[in-house]
Amino acid sequence: MDDPQHLVCLSLGSNIAPADNLKQALELLRRELTVLAVSRAWRTPAVGSQGPDFLNAAVLVHAPQPASQLKSQVLRDIETRLGRIRGEDKYAPRTIDIDIVVDGEQVVDPELWKHAHLAQPVAELLPDLVDPTSGQTLEAIAERLRPLAGIRPCPEMLECE
Repeated sequence: MDDPQHLVCLSLGSNIAPADNLKQALELLRRELTVLAVSRAWRTPAVGSQGPDFLNAAVLVHAPQPASQLKSQVLRDIETRLGRIRGEDKYAPRTIDIDIVVDGEQVVDPELWKHAHLAQPVAELLPDLVDPTSGQTLEAIAERLRPLAGIRPCPEMLECE
């Protein structure tokens, strides 16, 4: 019998008490899913607003449910539990944002190829993922985007506040 779980890569971001919220989100994800790998945290200037810097990370998990159910039944619940408030301003500061970036072998967030805050953490976990448009690996794209975005690694998430 085939394993009903499939590989999913999640992007986590926070710019309100980011180290605490990333740590708590990871703990809650571990209660719900099989966490296979976690990237380093990366400090990134806010995109689209003048808000505080974000900490971003990627998490590779095995998920027992399809992406739509994972998002509605697990990820949104974790965001709510950590105080995420969704308003009209999609660039507003947030306690936590958890998005599905890769589902199986399919990139579901095309912004992955354009933004260092997504590309860099995910490239640590899936470096050989290939952009179908450019033919470049995610690792190469992240390397190109990193200096343009002012993104920098946080050796230990808790030291980055």
